Amino acid sequence: MTTVEHLSVVVTTETGDDVTGTTTDSGTVTLSSLRGFDVYLQCMVVVIGVVGTAANALVLYALVASKQHRNQVLIFNQNAIDCFSSLFLVITYVVKLCNIYLTGSAGYWLCMLILSENIIWVAICASKANLIFVTFERYLKAVYPIWSKKRLRRSVLYSSVLFAWFSGFAHVFILTFFTSDVIDGVCYSYVFFDAPRSQLAYGIWFFLTYYAVEIVIFIYCYWHILVAIRRQARVMAVHGSSASGTAQARSHQIQTNVVKTMILVSVCLTLKTVILVSGCYALSDLPMNIFLLIMNIYSNLTLLDNSYYAAMFVSYLYFCTNPFIYATKFDPVKRVLLGLIPCKKTSVQQIQSIAMTAC
Repeated sequence: MTTVEHLSVVVTTETGDDVTGTTTDSGTVTLSSLRGFDVYLQCMVVVIGVVGTAANALVLYALVASKQHRNQVLIFNQNAIDCFSSLFLVITYVVKLCNIYLTGSAGYWLCMLILSENIIWVAICASKANLIFVTFERYLKAVYPIWSKKRLRRSVLYSSVLFAWFSGFAHVFILTFFTSDVIDGVCYSYVFFDAPRSQLAYGIWFFLTYYAVEIVIFIYCYWHILVAIRRQARVMAVHGSSASGTAQARSHQIQTNVVKTMILVSVCLTLKTVILVSGCYALSDLPMNIFLLIMNIYSNLTLLDNSYYAAMFVSYLYFCTNPFIYATKFDPVKRVLLGLIPCKKTSVQQIQSIAMTAC
């Protein structure tokens, strides 16, 4: 069981004007009700979870309907993980809003699997790992196209998918069962480490591995993709100029303009991807990573804190936009999504009817 001395540091942050508590003989505090601003924050998290589930489910449908899920294995897995995470975000926070007093083995397992946000963080960590694999896949295809055709086989992609899920389950399940516990009917998660140094080391490792290193990888890979695209465009421009050396000056000028336009479009699209992926990820995930780092350094915060709910809401904004950043760059997926819009269907039907009348 957890010692009272370690527990007192955690529980003191949960008492305040908005929460009614009672003091026991051992000096700990029992939370008897959940009232105040935290309820509204949890409701906001439920709303963003519903939006994220709907957005990712929509893109998953478009990937399957366009049969791109077979060609884009990692993209499909990314949307599946994000959809799974958003769904369990809704389930978890609905259960939290019920404010259940945990007792017995049922209460313990409810804490370990649901209230500790175990499943949510399994999906979040798996999503972060899979996002790196997506970045590496694009990097290898753009920078080393010949090598990637030989090495990036379907078995490698499926192995990456399995590793992303396994890494999330192994990491979070072990952490949950060793650092979480039920005290006086309340679930406290990821705070009961063997020593303060262990918690500090874990907090720094998590911040570096799942945030700082990922941003560095994004910038490095997408920047080299940009360089590779520019280099390929210049090679094409040289070949185009040599091939049209004996042609007329006007056709040479037209071809040069086309090559320049292609270079500009390729560079802009790549820069747009860098800004969207790195920028959205860095901004939306920064509050959560700062909160977790402070939580593990000072040990005066828990996942029951209002600032955690606010950080979770901001973090899931990325899960809502991420499926459209990646999946909608494929034309078949775009066509399926546009086909779901009623006004688009009407305009297409009108054009077809006009064409039939003209015939």
